[in-house]
Amino acid sequence: MSYRAAVAAYRKKTPNSRRLHAESARLHVNGVHHNIRHFDPYPFVTRSARAQRITDVDANAYTDYWMGHWSLILGHRPTRVKSAIESQLGRGWMHGTVSEPSIRLSQEIAKSVRAAQKIRYVSSGTEAVMYAARIARTYTKKKTVVKVDGGWHGYASDLLKTVNWPFGSESRGVPNEKNIVSIPYNDLGGALDILQKVQKDLACIVVEPLLGGGGCIPAEQDYLRGLEEFASKSGALFILDEIVTGFRFRYGCMYPMMRLDPDIVTLGKIIGGGMPIGAMCGRSEVMGVADTSRFSKSERSYVGGGTFSANPASMSAGLATLQTIKSQKALYPRLERLGGEARNSLERAFDGRVTATGAGSLFMPHFVRNMDGVTSPADASRCDTGLLSRFHFEMIARDGIFFLPGKLGAVSAAHTRADIGRLTEAAERFSSTLGARA
Repeated sequence: MSYRAAVAAYRKKTPNSRRLHAESARLHVNGVHHNIRHFDPYPFVTRSARAQRITDVDANAYTDYWMGHWSLILGHRPTRVKSAIESQLGRGWMHGTVSEPSIRLSQEIAKSVRAAQKIRYVSSGTEAVMYAARIARTYTKKKTVVKVDGGWHGYASDLLKTVNWPFGSESRGVPNEKNIVSIPYNDLGGALDILQKVQKDLACIVVEPLLGGGGCIPAEQDYLRGLEEFASKSGALFILDEIVTGFRFRYGCMYPMMRLDPDIVTLGKIIGGGMPIGAMCGRSEVMGVADTSRFSKSERSYVGGGTFSANPASMSAGLATLQTIKSQKALYPRLERLGGEARNSLERAFDGRVTATGAGSLFMPHFVRNMDGVTSPADASRCDTGLLSRFHFEMIARDGIFFLPGKLGAVSAAHTRADIGRLTEAAERFSSTLGARA
């Protein structure tokens, strides 16, 4: 199937989505509510989802690997989580006060995340990292925030820089970009050269142990340990953004697997069970600078949280999710097997044209161009990203398989080996057409 034929097939089977997207575009910027959710010719409109399937308004069902921005490790509408939300709705879903589910969720997180001596909830991962940077600047009395090229930490101005190739400014209207410094990923020597120049004003280093938006690329252990050591020697904070990786590969965070000891860890996605959430987990003395009962207005770091922070529906969904994961001892080994099968089968299907990155249940194919591998966002940018988006789109149009075009995929507890088999067949069909493509 050519790309033109795929577009025609997609238009034919999604007339209601086409109509509704046109209505949405009249009311919403680009017709969507998150930039990456748009794809050409228009995104389908979802009616419902269950387990590993998502169904659009034209009754087309897709095996879903996007899984709600990778937040749904148990799949769509898992029974225990659904019941917890319904039970909480009967008691109210917005109180604006402390709720018992927030205490129980924090107790569960603190048992498995050593850094979580103190926790503050917000409503998104963006807010969590934004506030973490503010806490770091308050605690250290320094201004410079260091991130990595290709690192995605949300839309907050404090970290919105060098996300996409060619690495540089990402948006107009971002103030004080001079206080955001970027370093190369998985290149400790190059990173240290830059860090030395900003050491005196270094407030924190923020990094993901596996880049989500930057190409599904795991960080090398020596790289992360080198950054942590530099931060410690400089009196700066080492912040790990585990919004994607927290509770994804093990019960808890990824950082103990790499023998790291961060000052702050940010969490999101999985700990909310598909409901809005973000969290900062940190050492007591570090998080303490946000204590309004101890510090004056001129001394404190104001970390408000927002109207909907720790809302009881999100807290209940997150607690039920973690309890379900904890009760399924075989879950992580099974997800790791399925993720490994997905990566291996994609590489075999494309016979050397593709390198699949990722770890555990996360995976992403890269159509390589005269390269040995993909170990950094710069490497990923040199791959044929257009071909990857076409592959993903053709699976939507032809195979009933949904990846957000160009993004990584996530396996959930609801996926099966048969699903991976169908993904492999779709890859083989697409691969067989590549010789005829310009």
